[in-house]
Amino acid sequence: MTAAAAIVIRREKDAVAAYRSAGATTPGRAHRPEGLGVTNAMAIRRLTSRAVLRPGTEPGTLYLDEPSWTALRSMRRRMAVVLVIVGCAFALASWYAGTHLVQP
Repeated sequence: MTAAAAIVIRREKDAVAAYRSAGATTPGRAHRPEGLGVTNAMAIRRLTSRAVLRPGTEPGTLYLDEPSWTALRSMRRRMAVVLVIVGCAFALASWYAGTHLVQP
């Protein structure tokens, strides 16, 4: 993972933590991001596009959809595991090909 990706994910986690600690987990308890100190527009945009943060009953407010957050985290973990497995398979195939080359 690049440093930029790690920063984006960290900001998403911080935004989720702010909504969770404020108890903003239902449409009626939604908050404005600025009111919770969540100022990173990219994190908000990414989380709303993935339905982790959803519109509340008042205009401009958002709430945390815990099941969507859980699903997003699970998907990210599965992708990481798949990437590790593919990387290991590639490394093993490269090693095997290198040790079994026919020498002239």
